[in-house]
Amino acid sequence: MINLDTLRHVDTAAARAARERYRAGAVEPTSGVAPGFTQANMIVLPRDWAFDFLLYAQRNPKACPVLDVSDPGSHATVLAKGADLRRDVPLYRIWRDGKLAEEVSDATAAWAEHPDLVSFLIGCSFTFETPMMEAGIEIRHITDKSNVPMYLTNRPCRPAGRLQGNLVVSMRPIPAARVADAATISGRFPAVHGAPVHVGAPEELGIADLGKPEFGDAVRIEPGEVPVFWACGVTPQAAVMASNVPFAITHAPGHMFITDIPDSAYHA
Repeated sequence: MINLDTLRHVDTAAARAARERYRAGAVEPTSGVAPGFTQANMIVLPRDWAFDFLLYAQRNPKACPVLDVSDPGSHATVLAKGADLRRDVPLYRIWRDGKLAEEVSDATAAWAEHPDLVSFLIGCSFTFETPMMEAGIEIRHITDKSNVPMYLTNRPCRPAGRLQGNLVVSMRPIPAARVADAATISGRFPAVHGAPVHVGAPEELGIADLGKPEFGDAVRIEPGEVPVFWACGVTPQAAVMASNVPFAITHAPGHMFITDIPDSAYHA
């Protein structure tokens, strides 16, 4: 657990500026935005479902590493002073009975439907992309200004209460000679998914076509590059669908909540 008191003097201007843009209505994937600051996936559930999800996250920590949990009814987080979780994510998804009902840039109206919502902020692999780029490893979706590709796999997560579902992974093409470096760098950030869960052979994950991700955008894979897969914080959305959750709010894949916490705070 990070000590927030040690971070009081961090200059958070870049993170705050990004959240202010999104609160004003800007919509964009957040990979590469406010580099150096931790990004987070989000799922918001009625209190009746919150314990089930907390247990689900505890049983599947690689995919669902929890960074913060709000009090029921709160839309604040200790990870970003003055933030409003209803408005500071660039794009939200509203789920009803396990189905995607709409995407909105402001979730205030949906939030008001339930007075006891509990918000979970979950580590995101975007956090370790900056250290990888600093080491000279290209992040293709940042280079090409697209969203990271994400795939629903054939690997079941451990169920908890009423929740079940399969693992979702994000993919980055890595030159074969740098795969070990990418694994080492990301492995230093266990709170934001850590090291890859699979390298190469997408068919072993049940992925038939890398050009057709379930979430995000397909990216080019150059000769000599290997597809490398990390556990992904969209996994809770797969659980929402598989479990027919009556109501949930999540971030849209690739559109994260940007915290005031430096990446380095989660470096193991």
